[in-house]
Order: sequence, then C-alpha cells, then structure tokens
Amino acid sequence: MLFDEQGLIPAIVQHARSGEVLMLGYMNAEALARTRETGLVTFWSRSRRELWQKGAGSGNLLRLTELRQDCDGDALLVLAEPAGPTCHSGQRSCFYRNIEGGEVATSMPPSSVLSQVADTIAARASAGSDESYTAGLLKGGVDRIARKIGEEAGEVIIAAKNASAAELSAELADLIFHSLVLLQQQGLAPEAVWDELRRRQR
Repeated sequence: MLFDEQGLIPAIVQHARSGEVLMLGYMNAEALARTRETGLVTFWSRSRRELWQKGAGSGNLLRLTELRQDCDGDALLVLAEPAGPTCHSGQRSCFYRNIEGGEVATSMPPSSVLSQVADTIAARASAGSDESYTAGLLKGGVDRIARKIGEEAGEVIIAAKNASAAELSAELADLIFHSLVLLQQQGLAPEAVWDELRRRQR
C-alpha cells in the first residue's frame, strides 16, 4: 500500500450489508494495524494528530468486516457494520447533503432501504415489546407471519391484474416487508437470500 508524504492513506467506509458509503477517514500504519488487531475501525485524526477509534465516545462503533485496497494501492475500502449512526450529526452516513448543501431524503444506493428495514425489524425483535405491529407478528410465530405472506402474495397478483403501478408497488412492499419479518423469525439474515441470488446469477 502507498501512504502519502504524511504517512496517511484515505479510507472509505462502506456499510458491509447495505452498500451505503458511510464516511471518509484517514489511516496511518498504526491506525491500520489497530483496526486489524481489534476489529474496530480506527483512524488518524489530522486535526488532533492522534489515533481515534470511531465511536469510542458515542458508542457508534464501526465493526470491521473486510479491508480492501484499490488497484493503485493508495486508497482503502473499509467494509464495516455500524453500531448506530456513523456521522457526528446523527445521520446514518456523512454523505447526506447534495452539492448545493441541501439535505437529501434517500440513501445511496436506494436498495440499502432493505437493510434499514431489516435492522428495524431486528430492533423490534430484541426490544421484546408487543406494542408494535412487527413485534406482534414475531410473537405470533411462523403461522401468523406465513399467513400474512400468503395474503400479500395474493394481493400482489390482484394488483398486477389491475395493471396499477401504484397498487403493485405498495403490495410488493408489503410482501417484501413480511418476508423480512419471516427471515428474522427464522433466524436467517437477508444476506443469505442475496448470496443465493448471486449464486444463481453465476
């Protein structure tokens, strides 16, 4: 790897599951070694001139999944699982503004919403409360969830027969949501489905 004249290399952090670009930081050799040793992403602060472990103060840690380098060896891609928002502003990603400085409403890539919904379902499951619709579904077990999936699949077919784009989009969203709830109830990560799709594509 090629460090610059200050002994630093840019490190782009990407959400390991959703593909969202979360932040840009800089690492020196010590920060890189610390990241690899601890599994917690650590950077070199150019302003404070010291090592800093992301989330050490806030609890919003970045747990390392994989490290990659670009073709020139002068930049790193850090795949990580964030424990909470990555940006100090409270946003999921530091890249939440457009070039004019306005706040954007959607994450990049748009498909990252699947991971966000799956994370919310997992949070409802771990909360152990019956107050939300999702928690009620999970408490009802596979029979209740599967019954909802059957209902939603039928409504998808009806929407398609009606040739209504808005209706079809809404019913497919319901079907996908309840399928994600079933995955949570079965202890299966959504990535298992994505991996199977990749396997079939090959």
